[in-house]
Amino acid sequence: AISKCGFGNFGQQYTLRSDWNRTWYTDKPDLTECFQNTVLVWFPCFYLWLLAPFYALKLYCHDCGCIRISTLCTAKTVLGFLLASFGFVEFFYILLERSHEIQNHMVFLLSPIIRSLTVVLAICIIQLERIRGCRSSIFLFLFWVLAVVCSLVPLRAKIQLVMYENPCPVKDASFLSKMLFWWFTGLVVKGYRTPLEAGDLWNLREEDTSDKIISDLEEEWTTECAKLQQQEKTMAAGVALGTRLPDQAQILRKLQKEQSSGFCLLRTLARNFGPYFLTGTMCIIFHDFFMFAIPQVLSLLLGFMNEEDAPLWKGYFYATLMFLLSCLQSLFNHQYMYTCFTVGMRVKTAVMGLVYRKSLVINSASRRTCTVGEIVNLVSADTQKLMDFVVYFNAVWLAPIEIALCLFFLWQHLGPSALAGIATVILIFPLNGFIAKKRSKLQVQMKFMDGRIKLMNEILNGIKILKFYAWEKAFLEQVLGYREKELKALKKSQILYSISIIAFAMFGVYVLIDDKNVLDAQKVFVSMALINILKTPLSQLPFAMSTTMQAIVSLKRLGKYLCSEELKDDNVAKAPLNGEGVLIDNGTFSWTKEGPPCLKRINVCVPQGSLVAVVGHVGSGKSSLLSAMLGETEKRSGSVSIKGSVAYVPQQAWIQNATVQDNVMFGREKQKTWYQRVLDACALLPDLEILPAGDSTEIGEKGLNLSGGQKQRVSLARAVYRKADVYLLDDPLSAVDAHVGQHIFDKVIGPKGVLRDKTRVLVTHGMSFLPQADLILVLVDGEITESGSYQELLSRHGAFADFIHTFASNDRKESVTETAAQREVIIAIDEQTFASHQQAIHHVNEHFGMEPMSEIDEEQVPEDLGKLMEVDKAHTGRVRLEMYMEYFKTIGMAFIIPIVFLYAFQQGASLAYNYWLSLWADEPIVNGTQVDTDMKLAVYGALGFAQGIAIFGTTVAISVGGIIASRHLHMDLLKNVLHSPMSFFETTPSGNLLNRFAKEIDAIDCMIPDGLKMMLGYLFKLMEVCIIVMLATPFAAVVILPLAILYAFVQSFYVATSCQLRRLESVSRSPIYTHFNETVQGASVIRAFGEQPKLSPQLIRLSSPDIRRWLAVNLEFVGNGVVLAAAILSVMGKDTLSPGIVGLAVSHSLQVTGILSWIVRSWTDVENNIVSVERVKEYADTAKEAVWTVEGSSLPLAWPQTGTIEFQDYGLQYRKGLDWALKGITLKIQEREKVGIVGRTGAGKSSLALGIFRILEAAKGEIYIDGVNIAEIGLHDLRSRITIIPQDPVLFSGSLRMNLDPFNTYTDEEIWSSLELAHLKNFVSNLPDKLNYECSEGGENLSLGQRQLVCLARALLRKTKILVLDEATAAVDLETDTLIQSTIRQQFEDCTVLTIAHRLNTIMDYTRVIVMDKGHISEMDSPTNLISNRGQFYRMCREARLV
Repeated sequence: AISKCGFGNFGQQYTLRSDWNRTWYTDKPDLTECFQNTVLVWFPCFYLWLLAPFYALKLYCHDCGCIRISTLCTAKTVLGFLLASFGFVEFFYILLERSHEIQNHMVFLLSPIIRSLTVVLAICIIQLERIRGCRSSIFLFLFWVLAVVCSLVPLRAKIQLVMYENPCPVKDASFLSKMLFWWFTGLVVKGYRTPLEAGDLWNLREEDTSDKIISDLEEEWTTECAKLQQQEKTMAAGVALGTRLPDQAQILRKLQKEQSSGFCLLRTLARNFGPYFLTGTMCIIFHDFFMFAIPQVLSLLLGFMNEEDAPLWKGYFYATLMFLLSCLQSLFNHQYMYTCFTVGMRVKTAVMGLVYRKSLVINSASRRTCTVGEIVNLVSADTQKLMDFVVYFNAVWLAPIEIALCLFFLWQHLGPSALAGIATVILIFPLNGFIAKKRSKLQVQMKFMDGRIKLMNEILNGIKILKFYAWEKAFLEQVLGYREKELKALKKSQILYSISIIAFAMFGVYVLIDDKNVLDAQKVFVSMALINILKTPLSQLPFAMSTTMQAIVSLKRLGKYLCSEELKDDNVAKAPLNGEGVLIDNGTFSWTKEGPPCLKRINVCVPQGSLVAVVGHVGSGKSSLLSAMLGETEKRSGSVSIKGSVAYVPQQAWIQNATVQDNVMFGREKQKTWYQRVLDACALLPDLEILPAGDSTEIGEKGLNLSGGQKQRVSLARAVYRKADVYLLDDPLSAVDAHVGQHIFDKVIGPKGVLRDKTRVLVTHGMSFLPQADLILVLVDGEITESGSYQELLSRHGAFADFIHTFASNDRKESVTETAAQREVIIAIDEQTFASHQQAIHHVNEHFGMEPMSEIDEEQVPEDLGKLMEVDKAHTGRVRLEMYMEYFKTIGMAFIIPIVFLYAFQQGASLAYNYWLSLWADEPIVNGTQVDTDMKLAVYGALGFAQGIAIFGTTVAISVGGIIASRHLHMDLLKNVLHSPMSFFETTPSGNLLNRFAKEIDAIDCMIPDGLKMMLGYLFKLMEVCIIVMLATPFAAVVILPLAILYAFVQSFYVATSCQLRRLESVSRSPIYTHFNETVQGASVIRAFGEQPKLSPQLIRLSSPDIRRWLAVNLEFVGNGVVLAAAILSVMGKDTLSPGIVGLAVSHSLQVTGILSWIVRSWTDVENNIVSVERVKEYADTAKEAVWTVEGSSLPLAWPQTGTIEFQDYGLQYRKGLDWALKGITLKIQEREKVGIVGRTGAGKSSLALGIFRILEAAKGEIYIDGVNIAEIGLHDLRSRITIIPQDPVLFSGSLRMNLDPFNTYTDEEIWSSLELAHLKNFVSNLPDKLNYECSEGGENLSLGQRQLVCLARALLRKTKILVLDEATAAVDLETDTLIQSTIRQQFEDCTVLTIAHRLNTIMDYTRVIVMDKGHISEMDSPTNLISNRGQFYRMCREARLV
């Protein structure tokens, strides 16, 4: 689209830095479209018009006599007029074709006119010069040079557009090409020669782009929603007048609401996509017309065979007519399918977009009812169901009409005996309806799948915790529990489906019973052709019905989600206030409409430009207060208003899976000096020096490869970079070291910081910052109990003053002198982080090590240096045979041989059954009847019955085989993933893994068995047809062989391309889910920054439907060739052939086209879906961690009894060839010893913990616990006998009890006592369900501090001899911190405790302190001795004012 450029904002356009970023600070300089269309066009024109009068004057004064008109002069004039006319043509083109783009950009209309008028002026000057005798002129020469130079830039832009744009050829295709899909051939050939890449696909047509589709639908949907809400309001008002509704009525209301929202969505979709869909419906009606004409022509052809003296030309005429009708039928059918798939694709994209945008505005109450897993499922599964519905919907009403027509024609041919057939149909219908209903009930499989995906999502998010606690087995069991239920439902559904197929096979049996009637070829085979037509609608109907049922369920689910409550815009008034930055007047807030209020009687007035600190205990409502200011909570009463734009830093940093720079700029343009200032203020520069590619380093999902402190600082930098007016900071300093915290406070938040003129609301647990705050709010249980400045509150001697005095000692220890902060170089990066990067960066030179990059300059960073996440790769080429072998191996040979045998038997029975009919039809007629009718009928019936039984057998066998295979494959995938080391999860996006567990496993469950059933069925059917045609006319072999070769040729072209397209689609889907996941989790941040519109995902571009149609159209011509051959050869052999065998051959050859396209379709389905086996198997070959338990190990049950730990020359590397993270560590920790581990960030503190838990294996040396070498025992034996309280507290959705004790090994009493010790007993006993309280996904419904305490309770419950604390108290206030410390001292008195400490005051009474530096121990002794030695520890203590 044309970039904005009207006269009004024309001048500002250039002042924007964005243009400089595009023109100057870039590798590929370019001028803005506005500049190209104005300045570059006008400059030469301006020159000519300005100087022309003076030049004309000069010519007027110097007359040298007239020059005769030469050919050159004529040529110049003609060319000049041509140039001028181009400008006028362009003017009209823009006016007519692109009028909607230029409403506010009149410049684009003016420029061509100005250019043309200037050229006319130039021609006039040429003529003037000729008349005044001037032969050459520098004046015009300069004009032409300027004009050429200025048009070079637009020319380059246009050439680039043509080169990089890869437009879809369907736009310019001819009618014939569109009908036969020839426009697609280019891509097919390309895909056959070389495997397709994403770049080879065409750009989408304008009407297929996600932006266009979604924006169109969104407008419609918003109005629909408004109507719905209006209805609800009126209903609610009606109810309010009466009494409270009884429960049943309420449930009914709720159901009604869901239904109406579903229908609303359907209405909106129909309005948007209906017209195009109707063109497809027209095609299918034409197709039906031709389909029913064919049996009539067949009847004429067989009549011709019976007549002795009919002229031959009639036979050829009928044969050709049949061929033509067949061809037309194919063409219309495929046009219909193409429109259906296109509409389906658009519907899917549109609904995806709606769900995505909804997930950004949904309120907290609705957010609790649907987890991330469920939202991802709406996007993946439910949108697909809608797409299927669009494709099969017409069958719902067309199939009954087709069936009625068939029965009418049968009646014409057979008379009353057709009633038997009608009766059968009438019987089959209710049976199929009943079965379809049963199957849709079995859709509970979806529910189990939802649960399984949700659980997988959490497992992947909390994998580190699972590994530390050795909980993988418990969660493995849970996932498998869901899986078993899912497969059970699937199995029932498949067997029911098999029953419904039998009836068709037995159908033909009864049609022809009536001993008075004589069966001749004409009757039999025309009826057979009609019955074959009848089979299609009969088989489609149940399928179409069940698809419709599923779509209705999906529509309800989607409608319910899309109509769920949104955040009200009026929650926060964006009013320009006088002097106040934030004002809350008598506010009461809650998280849900019905729930208890989380904040009561809140009155806050934050003066503009002031710093307000919010303090209070864990769970007192500090974060809720910020949420209320953001408008995230339900406002019960009062008002909230905020002045200007807002930036928000959440308590748990939300990090995008993008580069550091993208995270900080968050959609804004880069301003170099400001950007550097922000990085410096947020103490990120030293980190960037260590990151492999500086600020171009990619951060893993959820900031996996950054330490907690770095994540928090990146999150803070993002807010600071915004230059917003109001800053809401939710405890951003808890995750960083004390001196870094001080640095950030001074440089960013404090009175001298970057934000000193902004309004800042800071939630904090750090006492040292309070004296510098302008206003302090004290929160207790959701109410503000005190407020005022630091001195005021102290002088009041309230709760706050007591609190401060209690912790005054701590306070001194906590705060850090500014000079120390300036003196020390702040390097803050977790060594674990750095290394996980290194591990992912296979391209970094091996000696790269840890040398900091001298220059952080984007220009010098190679592309793949900072890459961390492994993008989901598309495999290339055909699917390898091994994959099929793998799949069949998992089913087992014992199963496969009977399946093949059953198929052969089924087809044999079918052949005999048909041949028997043709023999019967040729029987001579003796006085009006045929001989032995009963015997013939009996044989016929028996053959039909045998065929029915065989069909049932094959379908059941394949379904059961498929379930066996998918159970095995899922089990292997799950085990492979859970057995992978931590490094695997750091480099693999969770979207990829979830895609494997959702999409790929679903394909293995359903698609592959269905595809195999169809493929085998049709393959054998094709063999049968070929045998019959050759029996009748052996000469047909001559035609069938070349056709078979042609078929194989077309097929090979198709499969190669189709598989590639399918894989590209799969791969393009993964990032959508990852992006979705990320967005839903960061919704509050995205909203606070007002970035909703920018993040809409680019949804998929697809060409699969087109390729299917390309193939089918071309194949069906091959099939129609077989019809033509059979018919013409029959006419030629009229004298020798009996009508019975001709009827058999021709009616069977009519099925070939259908059979061929189904074979290819099912074949490619299997081939495309077998890719899923390949993708599921992919993780079998990745590196795995050591075994969980060692068989027959002699480890005593009570190990470790004493808890001694001994390191012997221990070394740790994150990857071979990198620098050592730990080197030469030798130390012995005695039983019951308390050891603190300190050191600057990046010194190797966490690496020690990772080593003890064998999250990383030793590169050299050993660790002994109680004299047992830990490398020789199983990982679970080790990890379940020692305990860690990790840095970030992770909870899983499920009961609180499950979170504390997933294996159910402890009694309730033990759990309660651990909760009591963790200071959670009061909190939990006040919860409605006590221990069975459902934690939401990620423990969102507990505050961060409470989650930390739950982790402490876990440790107290396990009570092992060794406890490792990884700075577990970063997220709690000082009071809770003191409680935790004292609990640990009492409860773990007889245990060995290792604490990785950031706050030195917590370890001053430990028996020993280890000071780490660059991976080795620099000092080790008791704290008092270390201080008297005046070494590194002494310096650290002095900084923290502890000495």
